[in-house]
Amino acid sequence: MSSPSKRREMDLMKLMISDYKVEMVNDGMQEFFVDFHGPNESLYQGGVWRVRVELPDAYPYKSPSIGFINKIYHPNVDEMSGSVCLDVINQTWSPMFDLVNVFEVFLPQLLLYPNPSDPLNGEAAALMMRDRPAYEQKVKEYCQKYATPEDEVASSEEKSSEEELSEDEYDSSDEQVVGKPDP
Repeated sequence: MSSPSKRREMDLMKLMISDYKVEMVNDGMQEFFVDFHGPNESLYQGGVWRVRVELPDAYPYKSPSIGFINKIYHPNVDEMSGSVCLDVINQTWSPMFDLVNVFEVFLPQLLLYPNPSDPLNGEAAALMMRDRPAYEQKVKEYCQKYATPEDEVASSEEKSSEEELSEDEYDSSDEQVVGKPDP
């Protein structure tokens, strides 16, 4: 049996090879972000969410912590914290599962088949049970407002322009230290 750290490495590599955009938080492999696309033929189709994943020291024997960073309107996702209420992650996790399962099976199933009888977002659950068309409209509004791929591109462009700005500032400060060139 492989060690938890080897398994963590292997699962992370499998996730990256499966064409998921993964961004590490630190040098370690315990915390990272994954870009998750809403499943086809769902209310969430076309949406892109940034999902925070935290692997406990005992992973894969203990389940990962999963949370949506950008807002999503769903009965089983806390609107403020992004926490996910999913039995397979929270209660019935097994070392047989891996990170690819989370993003290719568990989260798509959660979005395709919400469970309003076990909500983290009571408002979404009540609206889903009371007025399905209004619920569906609100899901689509949240997707357009908070999960459009353009938002991802815009935020990464802002980040890179800020980095360029700070590099320019750094370059100009170097010139000041060096002084004026000799005539």
